[in-house]
Amino acid sequence: MNQFTCIFLSVWSQDDLLKLLEAMKVALPQKDLTKYKTSESHLDWQKVAFNSYTAEMCKQKWQEVSKEIRKFRTLTELIFDAQDYIRNPYKGKKIKKHPDFPKKPLTPYFRFFMEKRAKYAKLHPEMSNLDLTKILSKKYRELPDKKKKKYVDDFLRDKETFVQSMMKFREEHPDLMESMTKKGSNVPEKPKTPQQLWYNHEKKAFLKTHPDATTKDIKDSLGKQWTQLSDKKRLKWIAKSLEQQKLYEVTMRGYIQQHPELNMTQEDIIKSTLTKAERHLKDKSDGRPDKPPPNGYSMFCAELMSSMKDVPSTERMVMCSQRWKLLRQTEKDAYQKRCEQRKKDYEVEMNKFLSTISAEEQQRVLGEEKPGCKKGAGANSPASKKKNAKAKVKSERKEKEDRSRLPDPPKTAQEIWQQSVIGDYLARFKSDRPRAQKAMEAAWSSMEKKEKIMWIKKAAEDQKRYERDLCEMRSPAANVAAVKKMKFEGEPKKPPSNGYQKFSQEMLSNGELNHLPMKERMTEIGSRWQRLSLKDKDRYKKIAEEKQKQYKVLLEQWLADTEEEEDDDDDDEDDDDDEQEKASSEADSSSEEEDDDDDDDDVIQFKFIYIAPNHDKSRLKALHIVNIPIQVSSLSQSEIMFPI
Repeated sequence: MNQFTCIFLSVWSQDDLLKLLEAMKVALPQKDLTKYKTSESHLDWQKVAFNSYTAEMCKQKWQEVSKEIRKFRTLTELIFDAQDYIRNPYKGKKIKKHPDFPKKPLTPYFRFFMEKRAKYAKLHPEMSNLDLTKILSKKYRELPDKKKKKYVDDFLRDKETFVQSMMKFREEHPDLMESMTKKGSNVPEKPKTPQQLWYNHEKKAFLKTHPDATTKDIKDSLGKQWTQLSDKKRLKWIAKSLEQQKLYEVTMRGYIQQHPELNMTQEDIIKSTLTKAERHLKDKSDGRPDKPPPNGYSMFCAELMSSMKDVPSTERMVMCSQRWKLLRQTEKDAYQKRCEQRKKDYEVEMNKFLSTISAEEQQRVLGEEKPGCKKGAGANSPASKKKNAKAKVKSERKEKEDRSRLPDPPKTAQEIWQQSVIGDYLARFKSDRPRAQKAMEAAWSSMEKKEKIMWIKKAAEDQKRYERDLCEMRSPAANVAAVKKMKFEGEPKKPPSNGYQKFSQEMLSNGELNHLPMKERMTEIGSRWQRLSLKDKDRYKKIAEEKQKQYKVLLEQWLADTEEEEDDDDDDEDDDDDEQEKASSEADSSSEEEDDDDDDDDVIQFKFIYIAPNHDKSRLKALHIVNIPIQVSSLSQSEIMFPI
């Protein structure tokens, strides 16, 4: 026993080491022509593992062994390889390098190209090879048949010579031709997609009527036809593609068993030839049911949107949400019940569909379904009810969070101006934001006041928007609705903002559809709107625009009248201020006494905006900011106070 073997006897026996090396030889590909490090990195050590030795142990042991052996080749070893090469010089891929192998004839176009290339390269030295190829390709296509004939005749003559030379080569080198025939002939051809199958079929038909057509001509002609194909015709090619896929999988499994060195798995051969849209079309034709909406609201939106094709997509969801809010709770519950029933029907239909397809297809379909849809779990099961209850609580919590979330803070005039010009400044300073920011600040500082007026007005509007949103968000849910509906004395009514709203308002007010539930009523209005002519739609649109103009005039007049009345009431407001200051001081003294009483109600002391309960327009300006302690329980529902 030599020294090298003794190193490993403590852990691995000599037989185990030899088994390791033998297992590594088996795991190597038949044609191991890469560097040893590359082969080592690609070796599947799981296949090498044997007995109690894991893959990691085998890999580690090989690395220890490889350190003890040389990794260079001696001249003796090279001579052995050279002798083998001399005995079998032209095998496999190198067969065409054999000195006696016949040379293929050049095509007519390539003959023309080789003849003219040097001339055009001299005339246009600035052109690249690609540009020269494009020009000569175009010249050849434009060549008359009489001149083309010369190149075609030369090609046909050389082709006959090539065929005879190949026959002679086969007779003289039968062993080389056998290896050439075997090369790649057994590898199964990959299946084609439905579009590829259709394209190849149409290409043959196109070439019969246009024999001189180029590949570009064919693609330009057939490119868009596939998308315009009817579902029935497309299903024909989908079926053919799936047949090819099945045949390929069966053939490829056998091929993998014969060639284990390929290291291919089942996942490598089971790759669908269909796109997602083609798979959906095939499943639908086989009877796969459509998935139902997840809840009643989604079902309501899906049904309503089918009658709102003329409404811009950006407005559809907003209108759906608004109309859903108009429904009574009983109508919403009816949608939810219909949705639950649809889910039950879907489970029954899905089970029927699964029973009509193969086991492999069943696995695919179940894999595409959500976990809840894989099995026939009832919608009314305890687990389902518990899930629905959790979802409801989560939804309510989210609504409260949304109400409590503050609106976007108002922007200053400078910020609004900067937002409108930031793109120009970034382009000027090559996206250097700090430099652009400094330049904008300098420009704003040097800007005249009359130039800033427009931006100051916009900032004032944004401030009003912020205050309005803040009031709505800080109000309780019940009061928010009341504030939205609150209308001051003499305030003009806001008209419909577009033609569709004007039409809907007219249909709802004339009582013609009062016999229908709200959902069916709105659906009927949507369908009637669709059936209207463009002339009628334009008429409603013009009416809405005219009403909007009238509303603006009336609103401005009302606001002007309001300001005059407020000026007349200034003295009364001063008296009110004195009274409230007195009340404030009295409240301050009383709050000190209440602080000592632990049993009293919680007292909050901060600034409030107080709005008089009568909502009279003369009180609009009489909003008093008071700094008094308020007992939360003492506030009446008619009083609206917002903390600042």
